[in-house]
Order: sequence, then structure tokens, then C-alpha cells
Amino acid sequence: MSGQNRKDIYPGLEVDIILKKDQRSGKLTRGIVKDLLTSSTFHSRGIKVRLEDGQVGRVAEIVDEL
Repeated sequence: MSGQNRKDIYPGLEVDIILKKDQRSGKLTRGIVKDLLTSSTFHSRGIKVRLEDGQVGRVAEIVDEL
């Protein structure tokens, strides 16, 4: 599932994100969502989140749904 809709993303969810420094390469970073940083309900490039380890990026894909 893509990470473009805010309603699909919540704290504790496992996701793959693209960090700002990895936008050109498309390298994904896996982690657990701590905070949602995008306030709009939809974002074409992915909802911006902060992971539990402090990294910030846009959700490329949702890995684990509870």
C-alpha cells in the first residue's frame, strides 16, 4: 500500500520511507512511525513522518498493517 493517504498511517506502523538525501537514488529506509508531520489528508509524494529513531522522510510504502 502506498503512503499517500494520511488516514492509512498512524504511530506504531512499520513503513518504508525515502529520506531527503536518498530521493535521487530511491533508497528506502524501514522503521516504525513515531509522528505524522504532514497535516493534509493526501500528498502525492507521500506523507512525511518521523520514525522512532528520529529519521524524517516521506512514506513510500506501508509494510505492516495491524
